[in-house]
Amino acid sequence: MQKTYSYSKFPYTVPDEIGSGAMRRYPVVVVGAGPAGLAAAIDCRMQNIPVLLLDDDDTVSVGSRGLCYAKRAIEVLDRLGCGDPVMEKGVSWNVGRTFFREDEVFSFNLQPEDGQKRPGMVNLQQYYLEDYMVQRALAAGVSMRWKNKVVSVQEQESGVKLTVETPDGTYQIEADWLIVADGARSPIRNMLGLETEGKIFTDRFLIADVVMKADFPAERWFWFDPPFHPNQSVLLHREADNVWRIDFQLGWDADPVEEKKPENVIPRIKAMLGDEREFELEWVSVYTFQCRRMSSFRHGKCLFVGDAAHQVSPFGARGANSGLQDTDNLVWKLKLVMDGKAPDRLLDTYSDERCFAADENLMNSTRSTDFITPKSKTSKTFRNAVLNLADKHAFARKLVNSGRLSVPAILENSRLNTPDTDQFSGDMVPGAPMDDGPIKVGTQDGWLIDQLGNRFQGLYFCDDAAAIPDSILAQFASLADGKMPIEALVVARQPGQAVNAKVLHDTSGAIARRYDAQEGTYYLARPDQHVAARWRTLDPVRVQHALARATCNL
Repeated sequence: MQKTYSYSKFPYTVPDEIGSGAMRRYPVVVVGAGPAGLAAAIDCRMQNIPVLLLDDDDTVSVGSRGLCYAKRAIEVLDRLGCGDPVMEKGVSWNVGRTFFREDEVFSFNLQPEDGQKRPGMVNLQQYYLEDYMVQRALAAGVSMRWKNKVVSVQEQESGVKLTVETPDGTYQIEADWLIVADGARSPIRNMLGLETEGKIFTDRFLIADVVMKADFPAERWFWFDPPFHPNQSVLLHREADNVWRIDFQLGWDADPVEEKKPENVIPRIKAMLGDEREFELEWVSVYTFQCRRMSSFRHGKCLFVGDAAHQVSPFGARGANSGLQDTDNLVWKLKLVMDGKAPDRLLDTYSDERCFAADENLMNSTRSTDFITPKSKTSKTFRNAVLNLADKHAFARKLVNSGRLSVPAILENSRLNTPDTDQFSGDMVPGAPMDDGPIKVGTQDGWLIDQLGNRFQGLYFCDDAAAIPDSILAQFASLADGKMPIEALVVARQPGQAVNAKVLHDTSGAIARRYDAQEGTYYLARPDQHVAARWRTLDPVRVQHALARATCNL
């Protein structure tokens, strides 16, 4: 049925262990070449960690699957070096509209303020994303083995022992650390006897990807009880290659096998688009909602990411987005532990912080699903009343829930944060992902977000970089020369240069405004572009204490 994309087969090669019979040990093994597994492997190589990636298939995901990638996920992909092809191929959008029957009752804008490098959301079929990430992984030096299926996992005191099945036989390897990214059904999670807890919703939805030429805007459209699909809901999205994703609510009693047949899918689409609209089916699937997670994402030397760790309903685009943010949180911590610069317990904070984020996603997904698919007459009456009122009353619009879209977790209660001691306003609290803004570096236009990440950094705000006192410049140098270096970035309102620091010219003043910065304000940034601490003045003793806290070295 696929017409717009040709699946390539990645080459299988006989593993060295089969020929030699020797058992090799690897610093990190990643299992699963979906978005989360590929992101983990790429990030490991960027941190100079040798990594082996195993996958039981030899191609990318079948069907569009994960589709909507939020601004924060694109920023993670930018840091990994594969954001540009996603943006070039994908469909960017910021506006979503909600309809009740035939009337629009609510709309939102994911990026109401300009001055951001990336849009609120980008739609791109998952097979394209994985393809781009595979090419980036190969360029980064990731060792990849296709058609290598893990069939046994044994936990050891110093690592993990894996048994791997291939077309040429079985072999065993050991890993210091195992990153598990093998999907929602996670065979490795089952091998270890680990469970997920949560809720399965008794409803079914049909995905129909159709190829058609249409002049609909690049927006998210959601209908409750439309005339072309009464008493149910429908979602419409634009994808790359003139493909459009349509989700039809079916109800729990629907037969998934029957509903996927073209003779049953095509009449639904024609009822929506009209008989005169020409289209071709691209891909069809039926799914149910699940909102579940593991109790902990860390089990000894096994670290779970993405759908292997947590599952959410697709409304809200929280699946692949949260998986990419899992690895963004994990790998810098793993690097510090492996290098002996942080204690093993730093990895416990990966589970703590990402379990918090998963709970936030599960809560929002559950609320969305309950609103979209009410399970009682009373619930449906309430929902319809809200939708009727939303067109004219602001209080009702806040209650409309067609899928609260993915936003990054603000890790405000993380034990890695240093609490504020000075007065600040705005959103850049300790634990928040760092906001973007336009800059110049010398004469080159750029974006703040591209200067952040992969190491600890200190952002010093001032009016004129050339006027920074020598004592402050010396503190920059001292912090940069520490056991765990802190790179100095000067965010200045005027163009200029400074010794011992890169100067970022805040061309519009947007960055100072978003960070509530005054002369001398200083932010400590984590390698994953989250705020670790902030002060109104730079004090190296306080900065070193915050750095120790952010790495569990207190």
